[in-house]
Amino acid sequence: MNDKNSSQFRLVVGDWPLCEKDASSIRHEVFVLEQKVPPELELDEHDARCIHAVVYDGEHPAATGRLLPDGHIGRLAVRQVYRGQGLGSMILSSLVDEARRNGHLQVELAAQLHAQGFYAAHGFVAEGDVFLDAGIDHVMMRRMLTV
Repeated sequence: MNDKNSSQFRLVVGDWPLCEKDASSIRHEVFVLEQKVPPELELDEHDARCIHAVVYDGEHPAATGRLLPDGHIGRLAVRQVYRGQGLGSMILSSLVDEARRNGHLQVELAAQLHAQGFYAAHGFVAEGDVFLDAGIDHVMMRRMLTV
């Protein structure tokens, strides 16, 4: 487990048993309730194999994301009340750092189109055509990593 502090926010990086309760609640609120993703598509068999990151405001879970063993970043979600405070960047940076520590030479993600600029600002480059995932337009994005 990795635990870092940034102002009032605290970042925890760990496995699914450590992060499941809080990561699941954030993802349910953002993806299922807000974006209308079917609940059966939101949680999947990959969670148990991922490295997860959760940002807390005190004891309140505010943002989350995950890194799959193949270097794919996903399920990045920030609760609406916390958006615009840098929590998405905190999660994304921590997962990129984890990928680098695990020897990945690149990371990739499927970005919702409205978030493409956010990921581009973090060094990700769009590749390929727009595609639908859970009824939402996405584009694949990749970032090469340096040691």
